[in-house]
This record gives sequence, structure tokens and C-alpha cells, in this order.
Amino acid sequence: MLKVAGPSQILVITGLGIKDILLSQKKWVFPGQKCIKVDISPVNYTFDVQAMSAEKLPFVLPAVFTIGPRVGDDDSLLKYAKLVSAHDKLSNHVKELVMGVIEGETRVLAASMTMEEIFKGTKQFKQEVFDKVQLELDQFGLHIYNANVKQLVDVPGYEYFSYLGQKTQMEAANQAKIDVSEAKMKGAIGAKEREGLTLQNAAKIDAESKIMSTRRQGEGNKEEIRVKTEVQIYKNQRDAEVEQANAELATKKAVWSQSAKMAQVEADKAVSLREATLQMEVEKKNALTRTEKLRAQDLSKANVDYDIQVQEANAELYKKQKAAEAILFEQQKSAEAQRASADADLYARQRAAEADLYSKMKEAEGMAAVAEAQGFYLGNLLKQVGGNYSALRDYLMIHGGTFKDIAKLNAEAVRGLQPKINIWTGANGNGVGDGVSSGGSGCGGAMKEIAGLYGMLPPLLETVNDQTGMLPPTWLATLPSDSSKA
Repeated sequence: MLKVAGPSQILVITGLGIKDILLSQKKWVFPGQKCIKVDISPVNYTFDVQAMSAEKLPFVLPAVFTIGPRVGDDDSLLKYAKLVSAHDKLSNHVKELVMGVIEGETRVLAASMTMEEIFKGTKQFKQEVFDKVQLELDQFGLHIYNANVKQLVDVPGYEYFSYLGQKTQMEAANQAKIDVSEAKMKGAIGAKEREGLTLQNAAKIDAESKIMSTRRQGEGNKEEIRVKTEVQIYKNQRDAEVEQANAELATKKAVWSQSAKMAQVEADKAVSLREATLQMEVEKKNALTRTEKLRAQDLSKANVDYDIQVQEANAELYKKQKAAEAILFEQQKSAEAQRASADADLYARQRAAEADLYSKMKEAEGMAAVAEAQGFYLGNLLKQVGGNYSALRDYLMIHGGTFKDIAKLNAEAVRGLQPKINIWTGANGNGVGDGVSSGGSGCGGAMKEIAGLYGMLPPLLETVNDQTGMLPPTWLATLPSDSSKA
């Protein structure tokens, strides 16, 4: 059968011999194929999108979008035919789809802009919303043919644009006052030029200005009183309406409660009567079923016992199988863990041995380099001193501070000793032991040695007394006292 689509329609054909779907304006449809006509004309969608600016100020953005499938693009028409054509274009499904995309993109864009940027850059804001919404609609094969963003509207409770209008009015009023002040300034300048005539005109202008100011102030006060009076009257009316509504509600609640209680009583009686009738029938049926129940109990019990035993046997077999599988799995995992641990330990030892060997090799190379440098240094020094080893030794000791350390150790050794030196002389003034003559040769020489030994005892005993405070025994010698020494 030949199918032909209208000017604003397209045929969507699926079925036998078609891999996916086929789009055409006219086509022969064979048995086993299905063909539907899809309207591709654009549709107007009107939305009031609620969004919030970067200052967290909510506003309403009235918008009208003309949206439809992209004509001439086969990929877009395929997407539209698959995803959207099953629904009516005016249905809530399609409208909610389009509205969700528009609201999401509009809110994200508005959240990144201030209210002033949105208000002043309405054209740019509209274009960005248009571009971002078009990107999202491309995946459904839809195209925005026209987008009309109306004037921003305040959300109830947030009169930003109303206050902005009042601000503009106040700025215009203030500008008018500034213009009046400038006119007064020019008049004052003209007054100085024209003298008497200017003074008269200035006085007249001042009087008129005061009268006008007083009149405007009175009108402003009068308008304020009128507005306050109207607000109070409206508030009183609202309070009266609320009280009246509450009274009507209480009356209706009482009537409804009475009707509900009566219906409940009637329902309870009917239920009791019905229960008595049903109870009689139940007693009759019970008498007939007791015999069958007793007869079926024995058979049911036997069947149940058999099923229980079978289930218990199956459960026991299943538990044993799972336990064996768990033990086998645990042993396998344990073997794998031990193997992995052994491999890791072997690898760690190999790396440690390699690191130790490398460190020792580098240490040996360093020691060899130091020894070689020291040998070269000592060879050059020995060559400079002409092969004199004593001069080389003295230079090394001086350069290494050896003599300085020896002098320091000697100074530390004798520090605090405070030695006392006594000089003893013999009878002839030539030294200790000189009091013995040297007349004889052999005997005289021996006596001289003995005399010298005895001559050394007094200074030795005095030195021991000075250092330790000990006195020699009286049978050996007696030291002189301090008074006798003096």
C-alpha cells in the first residue's frame, strides 16, 4: 500500500526488511511493516521560569519558545522519531521535557550572574539561554526556531524591580532638585548683574519656592495618611472575613460530626446483625468439615514428616559440601599467601644483599682514592724537603698540631703542683756530702759515698714533711721547728 505524508508530516516505517527505522515522504508499505505519520511542525511553549540570581534574589522570567524537529537533518529526525514522536507534541510529557531543559539551563546561568547583569544584558542573557538550551535539545532532535524572553517579573515577597523603579523615580526627583538649584544659582548671578531688579525677582522666586515646598509637603503627608488608612481598613476587612470563615467552619464541623456518629451507630448495628447470621452458618459448616479435617490431618502429617526428613537430609548434605569447599578454599589461599610471602622475603633479601655489596664497593673505592691521594701528597712533600724523613715528620707534626697538643698536656700535668725547691750545701760550701774529706783513695772513696747518702736524708725528710705533714721517727732524725728555721 502506498503511503503519502502531508507537507508538514513525515512517514516513519519499521518492520520487515528495515534494519532500524526509515523516514520518507511517500513509500510503499508491505505486509510485516508498520508505518505512522509524524507531525514535524513547530509548537509554541509558554513558560514562567522561576530562577535566582547570584545575590540569591528570585525572579520570574516569562518566555515563549517555538520548538520543533530540525527539518532537513536526517540524524535529528531519527532522534525525534525514536524519542519524542510517540507522544503528542502538546502533551504534558513533551511540555515537561522541554520545560525541564529550559528551567535547568536558565537557573544555572542566572545563578552565575548578578541581577544587574541580567537586567542590563537581557539580549546577551537571552542568547546564552538559547545556546545552552539548544545544546540539550539536540539530543532529542529538537530545534529552537524562535525564543522570545519577556520582561523580568518580581516574585511575590521580593519586589526588586518595584524598588528599582522607585529608585529611578527618586533619582529623577533629585535631579530635578539639582536643576532647580542650578537655576537658582544662575538667577543669583543674574541678580548681581542686574542689581535691584534681580533682588525683586529673587525675593519673588524664594517666596514661590517656599509656598510650593510647603504645598508639596502637605500633599505628601495627606497621601501618606490616606494610604495608611486604606491599609488599616483592608486589614480590618481581612480579619472580619477570617472570623466569619472560622465560625462557618465550626458550624459545618458540628453538623458533620453528628452525621458521622449516627452513621457509625447504624453501621455497628448492621454489622452485629450480620455477624450473628454468619455465625450460625459457620457453626453448620464447622460440623460438616470437622470429619474431613480429622481425616486429612493424618495424611497431611505423614506428607509433612516425609518432606521435613528430605529437606533435613538435603540441608545436611549441603552443609557438608560447603564446609569441604571452605576448607579447600582456605588451604589454597593459605598456600598462595605463604608462596607470596616467601617470594617477597627472597626479593627483599636479594635487594638488601645487593645494596650492602654496592655500599661496601663504594666504601672500598673511597678508601682507595683517599689512600692514593695521601700517598701522592706525602710523596710530593718528601720530594720538596729533599728526601729528609725527619723534616717531613716535623712538618706533619707541626701541620697536625701535635707539638701544640704535647705542650697543652704538659701544662695540664704541672698545673697546681707549686713545687718547693730547697738547696742544701755541705760544710765546705761545695754541695751535699762535701763535709767528708777525700784524703784516702779506696777507703776515702767509700766513705764519700756514704757521706753523700746521709747528706741527702735531711732534704728528703723535709720534703716529705712539707708535702704530707709526716715526721720521721725520733730515733732517725729530728726536724727543726718553724721558729728555729726563722
